[in-house]
Amino acid sequence: MSCILRNALIPTGTGYETTDVRIEGERIAAIDKGLPATGADSLELEAGNQILLPGFVNAHTHSSELWQRGIIPPYPLELWLAQLHEYAPPDPEKIYLSALATAVETLLSGGTTVVDHLILIPGQELATLEAAVRAYREVGIRAFIGPLLQDQALSTCLPGGSSFAGGAAAYPLSTSEVLALVEEAVEKYHRPEEGITLMVAPTGIQLCSDKLFEGCAELSQKYDLPRHAHLLETRAQQRLAQEKYGCSAVEHLERLGYLDRRTSLAHCVWLTDADIEILARTGSTVVHNPLSNLRLGSGIAPILKYRRAGVNVAFGCDGSASNDSQDLLEAIKIGTILHNITDPDYRHWISPRESVEMASRGGAIGLGLGEKLGSLEVGKQADLVLYDLTQLSLLPRTDPIGLLVLGRPTQVVHSVWVRGKRVVANGEVTTVDVAQLRQELFEHSHWDPFRRSQQAAQLEARYRQVMGLPE
Repeated sequence: MSCILRNALIPTGTGYETTDVRIEGERIAAIDKGLPATGADSLELEAGNQILLPGFVNAHTHSSELWQRGIIPPYPLELWLAQLHEYAPPDPEKIYLSALATAVETLLSGGTTVVDHLILIPGQELATLEAAVRAYREVGIRAFIGPLLQDQALSTCLPGGSSFAGGAAAYPLSTSEVLALVEEAVEKYHRPEEGITLMVAPTGIQLCSDKLFEGCAELSQKYDLPRHAHLLETRAQQRLAQEKYGCSAVEHLERLGYLDRRTSLAHCVWLTDADIEILARTGSTVVHNPLSNLRLGSGIAPILKYRRAGVNVAFGCDGSASNDSQDLLEAIKIGTILHNITDPDYRHWISPRESVEMASRGGAIGLGLGEKLGSLEVGKQADLVLYDLTQLSLLPRTDPIGLLVLGRPTQVVHSVWVRGKRVVANGEVTTVDVAQLRQELFEHSHWDPFRRSQQAAQLEARYRQVMGLPE
């Protein structure tokens, strides 16, 4: 089936133009004024006073964190993680619901692709994956699912040889068992031609052995899988890397063969100039998660330096317990203007058009899809978003992309296509019952504003000592 969007506004090198866009199957078939109809089964949609952009990539999140949205106190990452793990979702049905919600929120804020660094339920790893896959298939979003992998216990995550109280036990799965789990998951769920792609995704150097990183790199080569990981999110991780390796984490991952053009790395807050050069040389992508970096006090990633060095940068929301939302437009806005305070030379600052390109094409490049996604070009996959420029938050008429990025757009997504299928129409998701989803999320949760983690409380004194904070 084909679809023609009539009189859509699209950005050009010199401004904007009004044109028609034809979608056939999964691809953009034509972009021109006055396109002829292709047949009786062709749908025509009037898109006047609406801007059409390539879909954004939510390039790093953890869908299951939805269940702890808004409840974890103002903690740094290491204490925040203790509470997160203590109250992780106990069953696959909650994983399914949170993946549905993550997909819906991403679509309604301009995203057509989600990268889910999926936290696995111990002992129910494949059931966890199946639940997320089922949700993303139902919604129709393009999903990259990276099972969050580790082979070391939480007791290893702080520098100075420190550990969580009672956390000295070994991780329950061996490295070979973790890698075998990934291979089984790839066999069962890796279907990129259907919009579901599996990734290799170690959590990060703080919880993973060299053998796990090397094994993931081998699986990536064997099955042509994208690679993902957290990298140097906090100062503690920077210190831990020096203790473990005697060099930076970036240098070490390059030696292990984990960095290449299929690799995307979340956060990258505490990198040196030498690290930045390595990322540029290997073609690795940095996923900027400005809201969680601020929420957890991790720091401000030097994105302007990355861009000047030629490093590809994408945007992510991060999980709903560290953001605490999946509003991709909000993440793009903060990630665009935050860096105006890090460099006094305003010529280095990120423009709204540049941030839109980072969110779309930058995200696609980080997933190895730069030739297939991320721009309005004939032959590209039709992952497209139509924004209503008559909505109050996008008025008065000035610069459409400036309003979208620098303003506070609400309920402005009119239609979304993923792989040529329209999954949002007139501002409503067409593939799932959002009202029913809201009801189920309400019924499966309860008000609990005073929840506190015993594990975080046990860790706090040691964390403050290691980080040189007063008692």
